[in-house]
Amino acid sequence: MKYLFLIVAVLLQSCELPNPEQVRTNQYLPVKDVTPDISIGKVKFEAYCIRCHGKDAQGSSHGPPLVDEIYNPDHHADQAFRWAVKDGVTQHHWHFGNMPPITKATPEDVAHIIAYVRQLQH
Repeated sequence: MKYLFLIVAVLLQSCELPNPEQVRTNQYLPVKDVTPDISIGKVKFEAYCIRCHGKDAQGSSHGPPLVDEIYNPDHHADQAFRWAVKDGVTQHHWHFGNMPPITKATPEDVAHIIAYVRQLQH
């Protein structure tokens, strides 16, 4: 029993809780005090997304419509949008080619954009 306690103690010491800031960075999450704003999201969408995803996210010859049911929350959670902006996306639903990362869009920008797109989807 004494050895079991020692083994458990050693194993627990080797477990580290993830650094919250590293998790935020890896998940491309905005800072905690950001409240997504649809009007800011529209401006950010027009700056970063409209070229490919079209006016009001209706799609274009360069990218799919984000108002399509395939992008609704039950199929593409908000996190999918965050990772798409952060890492880009390999073509899989449409035939527009791969989406590159959008390096100028911050996690806060993306939070606003998601709010705007979700509002358009309703």
